[in-house]
Amino acid sequence: MPAVQPLLLACLLWGVGARTAELRKANDRSGRCHYTFSVASPSESSCPEQGQAMSAIQDLQRDSSTQHADLESTKARLSSLEGLLHRLTSAQGAGPSETLEGPQRELATLRQEREQLETQTRELEVAHSNLLRDKAVLEEEKRRLGAENEDLARRLESSSQEIERLRRGQCPQAQGTPQEVPPGAREVSRWNLENLDFQELKSELTEVSAPRILKESPPGHPGNEEGGTGCGELVWVGEPVTLRTAETITGKYGVWMRDPKPVYPHTRETTWRIDTVGTGVRQVLEYSLASQFAQGYPSKVHVLPRPLESTGAVVYAGSLYFQGAESRAVVRYELSTETVKAERDIPGAGYHGQFPYAWGGYTDIDLAVDESGLWVIYSTEGAKGAIVLSKLNPESLEREQTWETNIRKQSVANAFVICGTLYTVSSYSSPDATVNFAFDTGTGSSKALAVPFKNRYKYNSMIDYNPLEKKLFAWDNFNMVTYDTRLSKM
Repeated sequence: MPAVQPLLLACLLWGVGARTAELRKANDRSGRCHYTFSVASPSESSCPEQGQAMSAIQDLQRDSSTQHADLESTKARLSSLEGLLHRLTSAQGAGPSETLEGPQRELATLRQEREQLETQTRELEVAHSNLLRDKAVLEEEKRRLGAENEDLARRLESSSQEIERLRRGQCPQAQGTPQEVPPGAREVSRWNLENLDFQELKSELTEVSAPRILKESPPGHPGNEEGGTGCGELVWVGEPVTLRTAETITGKYGVWMRDPKPVYPHTRETTWRIDTVGTGVRQVLEYSLASQFAQGYPSKVHVLPRPLESTGAVVYAGSLYFQGAESRAVVRYELSTETVKAERDIPGAGYHGQFPYAWGGYTDIDLAVDESGLWVIYSTEGAKGAIVLSKLNPESLEREQTWETNIRKQSVANAFVICGTLYTVSSYSSPDATVNFAFDTGTGSSKALAVPFKNRYKYNSMIDYNPLEKKLFAWDNFNMVTYDTRLSKM
């Protein structure tokens, strides 16, 4: 209580300012001491009523609450200042190393980000360099393709001019010499280039590196030895001789032939060629002379009344024999009159990819010619894929006799007939293939062989025997080639 009295006295002094206060001390009726303070009101001449006194007391209480709130605010600010002072004091006592730890971490982070940016920049520079190199390669390819396009345009123009000459029935004229029609050449057939896909777009002159195939083999040649031209067994096949190379993609595989039994106006020199890549193949190129065939200038173009399929066509006794597209029908087309003379289905024969040779090409039905006439090589469901060989009547196409072999058709690359014996080739792509089987129709028996056979261009799609020339004709990956043959003595 002693401390309260001065505080109360100070408050009274603060509240009344310079007002005059009077302290009285007296005993009450019981004898106890009482202290009484009296202060004169500066504004009131007399004491107010009791209600007015209560209002004054409430005013003093409000003033006291306001002063208390101010005091609490001051205390809060003082506490905040003391906390701040404590943190400052702690920071000063921590030392310089701890003070700099935060900035050092931030600096290390910035350095790491800078290294990452430098790495990304180097990667972008490498990528940019690669793009520039690729751009240069593409530009060079663009220039090359442009040059090829110009060359193709020139070749197409040349082909158009050649077609116009063929339409007019003119043979090509050598530069600086008058135009002459070669002996045996005939008027060129008319065809519609818009409705029919004429496959011969361009013909280029090529050199033939071998003697003309129509000449007999010189003395001492394996195919001309004593007893070597009879109808014995095939014992030797010579190296391929390239006579002509196809000019366009349509000639990757095809068929070419000469008539071993020519009929006027054709001769043993007349050559026919069919490029068989594509659909709707109907054009047959005819060359009256071997030189025209070597140079690529047909004397006539036949347009067949229906498309053919595969590379199994042959020419025999003035007619072209071929398989109708997507059918088991064999068609006889007479070349001199350009008309179909016969058409007949081969009973049960597979077609359009059922029983082809190993290389494919829809070679289900393959026609062949030998010294005795016309043959057809095929297979049936009944034969379970084995080769079936039938002798055909060349006029009516009726089957005269049929043999079923034990040689699976799809396991061999091709087949041909010599002197009534069927021979097969082991591979169409191996450079060192063999004539691997022989089936003799005279005895009805087959046997394995190992006669070397060269696929020089590694995609042999057609092999036929020409009994007049004693040669094999083949179409090997755009190239038309021949093989000399030798038979054993009888």
